[in-house]
Amino acid sequence: MEWLSDPNIWASLATLTALEIVLGIDNLVFLSIVTEKLPPERQPAARRIGLGLALAMRIALLSVVVWIAGLVAPVFSIGEHVVSWRDMILLGGGLFLIGKGTFEIHSAVEGEHEEAASGASTSFAFAIAQIVALDLVFSLDSVITAIGMTQNLPVMVTAVVLAMAVMLFAAEPVSRFIRTHPTTKMLALSFLLLIGTALIADGLHFHIERGYIYAAIVFSVLVEVLNLAARRARRKKP
Repeated sequence: MEWLSDPNIWASLATLTALEIVLGIDNLVFLSIVTEKLPPERQPAARRIGLGLALAMRIALLSVVVWIAGLVAPVFSIGEHVVSWRDMILLGGGLFLIGKGTFEIHSAVEGEHEEAASGASTSFAFAIAQIVALDLVFSLDSVITAIGMTQNLPVMVTAVVLAMAVMLFAAEPVSRFIRTHPTTKMLALSFLLLIGTALIADGLHFHIERGYIYAAIVFSVLVEVLNLAARRARRKKP
């Protein structure tokens, strides 16, 4: 129990938990977009299952640290560009996010009335399949970040569990907010395109600092909050 009195352990846990929560924003936005097309009574269950699978996947990945390290080893090269399994997973995830975001934006702008008329919605199984596919990409990014910060497995697992608990608590309010305010849905879809672009850049070894991405997201959210406040104020005027 000596670790309880070790300030370095607590500092690592606090830092890694905060970082995992920030990295989890990507997952939370995608989760909200995917589950929105399910019947209202199925959406909470899909979000809980999605986050539960994400947690299980991250803990499983943390338990095979040696295998994770092997994912960054070169598999083949194209000219001077070396490609690893991690690169291919990030490229696939980035392309999927860009495709998903583009399709959803087109649906919102052009096909919303057709969708409403036909009553089209995604199936529960298909929604979970999409969540699992992106969970793998986000979990890999999250776990590699955790391994880079500390080699203490209990600290990594605790940080991931705490971050997932925060996401589980925030999932319903975030989804409700996006559903209630249509303009925020477009903003969330734009985030998916931005995150997808960052994943593709990482897969091509052009790293974009996540701080820049999250700063842009925070700025956009603040602008949208001001827009919502302005609209609310206009409605109150006689």
